[in-house]
Amino acid sequence: MDTASIPGWQLVGALVIGVLVLVLLILRTRVHAFLALILASALTGLLAGMEPTRVATSITTGFGNTLGSIGIVIGFGVMMGRLLEVSGAANRMAQTFLRWFGKGREDAAMAATGYVVSIPIFCDSGFVILSPLAKALSRRTARSVITIGVSLAIGLVATHHAVPPTPGPLAVAGIFGVDIGAMIMAGLIFAAPVVVAGVWYARWWGRRLYQVPDATGLGWVRGSADAVAQAAAAGEAVDDTPEGPSTVVAFAPIVVPVVLILLNTVLSALKLTGPWARAFIFLGNPVIAVAVGLLIALWTLLPSASRADVRRHMEQGVSAAGIIILVTGAGGALGQVLRDSGVGNYLAGAIAASGIPAILLPFLVATLVRLAQGSGTVAMITSASITAPIVLNLDVPPVLAAQAATLGGRLPRGAADRRGHPVSGRGRHEALAERGGRHPACPLGLVSSPRTTRARPPAASCRCARSTAGSGAGPSRSSGACGASPAPPAAAGATRRRARRSPSRPPGLP
Repeated sequence: MDTASIPGWQLVGALVIGVLVLVLLILRTRVHAFLALILASALTGLLAGMEPTRVATSITTGFGNTLGSIGIVIGFGVMMGRLLEVSGAANRMAQTFLRWFGKGREDAAMAATGYVVSIPIFCDSGFVILSPLAKALSRRTARSVITIGVSLAIGLVATHHAVPPTPGPLAVAGIFGVDIGAMIMAGLIFAAPVVVAGVWYARWWGRRLYQVPDATGLGWVRGSADAVAQAAAAGEAVDDTPEGPSTVVAFAPIVVPVVLILLNTVLSALKLTGPWARAFIFLGNPVIAVAVGLLIALWTLLPSASRADVRRHMEQGVSAAGIIILVTGAGGALGQVLRDSGVGNYLAGAIAASGIPAILLPFLVATLVRLAQGSGTVAMITSASITAPIVLNLDVPPVLAAQAATLGGRLPRGAADRRGHPVSGRGRHEALAERGGRHPACPLGLVSSPRTTRARPPAASCRCARSTAGSGAGPSRSSGACGASPAPPAAAGATRRRARRSPSRPPGLP
């Protein structure tokens, strides 16, 4: 059937039904986001009047084209991030920023650390790695751990959702066809004001909720002049020379690929063709640049580790990225179906005639999906898949449309989001289990509920782990994640009821 003869109401209805089925499959069934995207793509194409064989061809074409441009970069990026994580490079970066910012600006230093660390490392993993340092800084300076911890969390979230080679923004760039260098520059620019505002917000919140670790490091001291004096007197000095790589070695795997990619973008824009320009354009290809960063990490971060250990760490990184790669390809398949069915062209014309700013469309779709199911990665990929065929037919710069999608996926989920940890979402529980099963909220002593966030007394049980016990990915129902005693039957029942009311994100996705 010729899709040009399909009425507009049928094209719009096909998209609406496809998106509703996608959301329902993720929220209410056992179907994974990857399969849900493929099923929604097929259903949308069929309802839009496409021939079944053409629907299958569009799905495979979109899947292959999307992963052909970014799949290798995602794989290299997560392998490099894992090496940075296990080598102590993230802590070295934090100590470097602390020296640069100076005394009294620990919150800004931790935000800057998160801003850099989260480019190659998943934000929740970075939070778990750096949260002991946040506690130590709070003990040493008597500043509220809320100020320091929230600053760190906002810095991590800002670039995690905006700057490649993090898988989410990298996938969005591939779907919109945006140059990776341009996406990096735009992401760094858009993330900077978020971090600045986040530090001020953390300071304001720290004044409202003052708490620091006590002398034992197991309990918390709260909100009086005596408490401040006690915390300062019992403070622990932060080691300025932690074990791990040097500052240059710690930063090199991140800085070198970013510089090469940016050089590729600038030299290509200037249309330079000299031998040096061609060499840097080649090295600045995202695949080559991230491979260079991975090689630097491979040979410098863990010089004394055995070959088997290094390979094991890299394989752990790849296993974490596998499902993200599949979801990214499925998002590309959905976008291809929307283009081939004519839905994208029709909606682009309708939006252009209506006068609605097209740049808002990726942001709004990502926000709605984020609020519905919780995963920022799924939200931004879904938004890009749906809106790219629309906005690319309008006078909208693709890089701004891509950043709008990532910004929508960055927004918090509301009450359900705060039930976990300060970083948006509940986190990657498999990674936490490798570190002893501690939930990211627990290192900062937060016990969260939809209406209140308060300090956890030393002997109180930790509810953050049990809030996700029903997901199957977190700690068991029988014990808390922080060594706490099991929940009373009534409390456990209430927790299970809250978990049933709160939609859960697809497992394994940030």
